[in-house]
Amino acid sequence: MNDTTPTKYHRIAVRTYRSSEKLTRNDQLAWHFAVMAKEAPAPSAEVIDMVQNRIVDNAAVALASLNRQPVITARDQALCHPPSINGKGATLFGLSSSTRVSPEWAAWANGVAVRELDFHDTFLAADYSHPGDNIPSILAVSQHLGISGDRLARAVAVAYEVQVALVKGMCLHEHKIDHIAHLAPAAAAGLGALLDLEPEVTYHAIGQALHTSTATRQSRKGQISSWKAFAPAFAGKIAVEAVDRAMRGEGSPSPIWEGEDGVIAWLLGGPDARYDIDIPEPGQQCEAILETYTKEHSAEYQAQALIDLATRMATEHPGVSDPNNVESIQIATSHHTHFVIGSGSGDPQKYDPHSSRETLDHSIPYIFAVALQDRKWDHVDSYLPERAQRPDTVDLWQKITTSEDPVWTERYHSVDPAVKAFGGKVTIRLTNGSIVTDELAVANAHPLGASPFALGDYDQKFRSLTSSILKTQELDKFLSMARRVPQLTGADLDQLNPAAMHAPDTGTKGIF
Repeated sequence: MNDTTPTKYHRIAVRTYRSSEKLTRNDQLAWHFAVMAKEAPAPSAEVIDMVQNRIVDNAAVALASLNRQPVITARDQALCHPPSINGKGATLFGLSSSTRVSPEWAAWANGVAVRELDFHDTFLAADYSHPGDNIPSILAVSQHLGISGDRLARAVAVAYEVQVALVKGMCLHEHKIDHIAHLAPAAAAGLGALLDLEPEVTYHAIGQALHTSTATRQSRKGQISSWKAFAPAFAGKIAVEAVDRAMRGEGSPSPIWEGEDGVIAWLLGGPDARYDIDIPEPGQQCEAILETYTKEHSAEYQAQALIDLATRMATEHPGVSDPNNVESIQIATSHHTHFVIGSGSGDPQKYDPHSSRETLDHSIPYIFAVALQDRKWDHVDSYLPERAQRPDTVDLWQKITTSEDPVWTERYHSVDPAVKAFGGKVTIRLTNGSIVTDELAVANAHPLGASPFALGDYDQKFRSLTSSILKTQELDKFLSMARRVPQLTGADLDQLNPAAMHAPDTGTKGIF
C-alpha cells in the first residue's frame, strides 16, 4: 500500500443486547478488533517512524524514573519471577540484558517505569489515554519469544489503533471508570497481532482483558497515590496473562461489551446507550498512532498548553508572577480540565502544599503558578516539597481558579484536528486595576503547535533525561537500535531496555 493512501474506516454500532436477542460473534466489537489484529498489513514508513519515536520516548521517561519508589517496588517484584520454561524471559529498564524475568512481570515493572513521571504520549477524545502504555507488554513478549522487530512494530500499530478507536467512541470518565479499561483490550489485540493468533484466540483474550481491567477512577481523585503509575502496568500484565490463557483454549465473558450484564449495560451508558466505533476496513493500514502526541513537560496533558502559556505570559509581563501584584487568576478552559484537574474537581488537595507529587501533577492551579514563576517546567524540581511549599508560590497558587467555557469544551471534543484544543484562556487581574489576558489552544510540542515534536526532539528528550544514567556508548547504541526497529532480530530487541551505568536501587520486601 502506498504510504500516502488514506486509511478507509468502517463504523461499528455498539449497544447492549438482551440474551434473547441474536448477536453473532462476528458482529461483536471484540471480534472486529480480533480480525483487525490478524489482517492488519505491515505498517507504513510513517507509522514505523512514529512507533520508533514512542519506543525512544518510553525509554527516556522510564530510565529517568529508575530510582523512584514505585519503580523500585515494581522492579523488585518482577525480579522475584524468573523466566518461564517456554521462553528466555524479558529484560528490565536499567538492568543488564542478562537479567531476565517472566514477560508478564517485565510488562509490569517496565510499565510502571514508563508511566511514573506522567511524561509520555497521550490521546484525548471522548475519553483519555496514554497509548504508549501498550508498548511494555508487547516488547516483553517479543523479547521472551525472540520475535523480530518488524512484527513488534506491526503489533504496536494495532494496539494504538484499538485504543484510539475506543477513546474516540466510548467515554469511560463520565461513568467514573478508569481509562485502563480501554488499554487492556488494546494490549491484548496488539499481542494477538504480534503472535499472529487466529481471531478466535484474540477475541477471547480481549474479552478477558477488558473484564479484569474495569475499575473506578478513584485512583485519580483526591489525594492521588502511586497507584496511578501501577494501573496501566496492571492492564499490560493482565493482557499478557489473558492472551496466554486464550492460547491454551480458555474462553471469556461474551459478549463482553454488548452483553445484557456486560460493560455497556452496567458500567457505562446503560442498556439504551449507543456507541459508534470506527476501525480500519479489512486489510487497511493501522495509522491511529499518527493522531497521538507526546509531552514536552512532565505533567497531565491538559497542563501542557497552559505551562507554555504561563511561560509566555510571565516573559511578556514579568510582574504577573509576584503574588503581591496579583488579585486573581482565572483560567477558562474545557469541562475536563476544569472538573478533573482544576478547581471544579472540588478536591482541596489540589491546593494543598503538602500534597503528593501525583496530586500536584493533576492540579492546574499549582502547575500554572509554578510555571508562571519559573518560566519552565522540570520533571523533578517543579514537584519538590520545598518548591510546592514556597510561601510566595502558595500565595499565588491560592489565587488561581478555573472555570468551564463551553467554547473550549466544544473544541476539546471536536473531531476536526484544526479545531481540537486542550488549552484555555487566562485572565490575570492585577492589584493596580489592570488586566492581562492571553490564550493558547495547543501545546507548543503538539503536531499543530508552535514547535511540533519531531524525530530530533524525541532523541534530544532521551539524551537530556538519560545522559547521567547511561554511558555514552549505551545511549548511542540504544538510539541506533531504536531507529531501525523493523530490521532488528529477536535478540536485538533486548537492547531496547538500556542498562544504567549504576545498578538501580532495590531492597523492598513483600510476599514474593
